[in-house]
Amino acid sequence: MQIILLHPRFTQAKSLTLTRRHIVLVALLYLCAVIGSTALLYYFTIDHANGIRVLFAQKPAPAVRDDTDRQDRYVKESIAAMAIKVGEMQARLMRLDALGERVQGLAGVKPEAFNFGELPGRGGAEPSSGTAGARHLGMAEFQQLLDMMARELDHRADYMNVVETALLREKIQFKLLPTIQPVNVSYNASGFGLRIDPFSGRSSFHEGIDFPAPTGTPIVAAAGGVVIAAEYHHQFGNMLEIDHGNGIVTRYAHASKLQVKLGDIVRRGQHIADIGSSGRSTGAHLHFEVAVKGIRQDPNKFLAAGAAQAQAALALQAAK
Repeated sequence: MQIILLHPRFTQAKSLTLTRRHIVLVALLYLCAVIGSTALLYYFTIDHANGIRVLFAQKPAPAVRDDTDRQDRYVKESIAAMAIKVGEMQARLMRLDALGERVQGLAGVKPEAFNFGELPGRGGAEPSSGTAGARHLGMAEFQQLLDMMARELDHRADYMNVVETALLREKIQFKLLPTIQPVNVSYNASGFGLRIDPFSGRSSFHEGIDFPAPTGTPIVAAAGGVVIAAEYHHQFGNMLEIDHGNGIVTRYAHASKLQVKLGDIVRRGQHIADIGSSGRSTGAHLHFEVAVKGIRQDPNKFLAAGAAQAQAALALQAAK
């Protein structure tokens, strides 16, 4: 093959003769170039594909990591807040249990009838997956449930405090009622009401009860209160009067000796005097009176109430 080259700068045409050897050499060079380009392309696209893919995938990693850290921090903070709330509720429950046991004792409820140490029985059919409302609680809903339970516990505690106060007030008021027999004897010699006066022989109204007993027998306070009189009376002899509040006053007459003085605070069942026969008396005995707002009442009504309460307490103790 002969190639003729023409150019203005050439003074004459030049010819180039290509033999078959030259053509084969050019073809081989072209083929080598193609093979080399293919090898380079394979190197960059196949061997480094994983590295390139990781490089491009690592670009959004900081944002994903921040979201994960933020979620973890939110969960930890929520769990910590709920743990504090559960601890507060446990403390309230312990206080409520103690309050309930006190109220139980004041009300006279049997322990086996209402045991604060045992969980109440609960049950029911298992809800199916298609039942409305049968789903898992979310974090916000669980927090709302804890808050609602905390409010209910506070409400119940306030209610129990009111009940305890009322029961305690009633118990104190009952303790201030003269319901204990002041002398440990099995009968009385003269009751409340009309009788024949032992000195005059005429009918008269007896304003109390006479308990006969040997001289020196202890006399106890029928209820707690304050001594408002401790003196000698020309008819009642050595006499005590105790104010129990709410207009209730008891009188203890004909004592041989007084064990308390004016202004003393006495407790229920306290030894306050000794049996005697001082004043207008035919023999050793205690004259016992109960007055409500200045009006004499039959002491037997109060003593009977005390005996009934004592029997109920014994029955409750036997049941335990």
